Amino acid sequence: MYTIGINTFLFTSPFTNESLKWFAQFAEWGFDTVEIGLEDPANVDPQLVKQALIDAKLGCKTVCAAMGPERDFRGDEEQQQNAMTYLKGLLDVMEIIGAEMLVGPLYSSVGRAEATPKDVYAEQQKAVVKNLKELAGYAQSKGLKIALEPLNRFETDFINTADQAIELADLVGNDAVRLHLDTFHMNIEEKFQADAIRKAGSRLELLHSCGCDRGIPGNDHIDWNSIRQALKDIDFKGQLVIESFTPEVKAIAKAAAIWRDIEPSGEDIAVKGLAFLKTV
Repeated sequence: MYTIGINTFLFTSPFTNESLKWFAQFAEWGFDTVEIGLEDPANVDPQLVKQALIDAKLGCKTVCAAMGPERDFRGDEEQQQNAMTYLKGLLDVMEIIGAEMLVGPLYSSVGRAEATPKDVYAEQQKAVVKNLKELAGYAQSKGLKIALEPLNRFETDFINTADQAIELADLVGNDAVRLHLDTFHMNIEEKFQADAIRKAGSRLELLHSCGCDRGIPGNDHIDWNSIRQALKDIDFKGQLVIESFTPEVKAIAKAAAIWRDIEPSGEDIAVKGLAFLKTV
């Protein structure tokens, strides 16, 4: 059985000390881990987070970055420095609470999607690689890892596919750099999700698992049987995490273009999604 987690964006944003009240509920529903979406390291007391995890008997392997427009490794110098300061701050929090891997589209801001000429893209890629080398080195010095997530074409023009993420990881050239795939994004960008998982291979340590419409995994047209087989083929030992959103969490809903109730409630997504993923 894989480790199965829930991303906090489904229920709360921004994540603060007040958000820790959700941990007991996640554990009661039967989740093994929580993935904290942390918009600002200053919003939490890491020691309180650590204690809340212990009290709830809940693991926390991953922290998910929120890459806004002023945090961008392919942006201007100020945006690059903002991103570095923010991401290193997340790694500092992770070291205290016991999380292992920083995940998400760490390379650029979400929502930056434009027609980038190849020569401009190449220059942006150089800046991203330079910054990721520094970030990966910082993570490695703490015994931590980072994972790169491809996003769909409407959320970024920089890394959309597993192939592109693999190329970027190779350019960074640090074993602390892993891969993070998402069934929602893959449903748009990959011809076959199972093939993308096999390409990622042993570098894949996180699979965000949700329906093709961001709803309940299994309540959709995605070929979950082929995904299950691909995970077996690569001897996957990472975690499955439900990452979805509802209109009630307004800041995230706007960023993810969630304009309607995809499912009856966030609890439905969490509880029914967990039951389905246990069959996977």
